[in-house]
Amino acid sequence: MVYWLCITNEDNWKVLKQKNVWGVPERHKNAIAKVKPGDKLLIYVKQEKVGDETKPSRIVAIYEAASEVFRDSSRIFKSPKRMGNETFPLRIKLKPIKIFDKPLDFKPLIPKLKFITNKQKWSGHLMGKAMREIPEEDYKLIVDSARE
Repeated sequence: MVYWLCITNEDNWKVLKQKNVWGVPERHKNAIAKVKPGDKLLIYVKQEKVGDETKPSRIVAIYEAASEVFRDSSRIFKSPKRMGNETFPLRIKLKPIKIFDKPLDFKPLIPKLKFITNKQKWSGHLMGKAMREIPEEDYKLIVDSARE
C-alpha cells in the first residue's frame, strides 16, 4: 500500500467530497499512474483567501483509492484561473475513510514530517504538484494528529 498527499483547493475539495473522485491534469500522469486500489490518500487543501478570511493549509480527509486511473474529461472540477480550461481528465474513484470534523492545520506538522526535508521552504515540497507519495510514518503521524 502506498500513501499519497493530494493537493487541492477549496472549490475542488467540495467536488471531491460530493463525487468521490480525484482528478489531475495530464502533466501529472506519471504520479497518478502509480496509484493502485487500496492506496490511502490524504486530502490537503491549500491556504487561500475566501472573502476576507485566509483559510490555512490543512488536511481535511482520508480516502482510499477505489479504482485504477481512468480518463474522463467531463467538467466537474473548477479550473484555477492560471490553468485555463483544465478538466483534470486523469481520475480515480475514491472511497471515503474519514472526513475530519475539524480540519488538521498543516503547519504545526511540518517539523515532524519526514518527506519535508527543508523545513524553512516547506511549500516547495508541494508546489507545482497535484499529489505526492509520502512515507507510511508521515501518514500515521497525520492520522494520529487528527485523532487528538
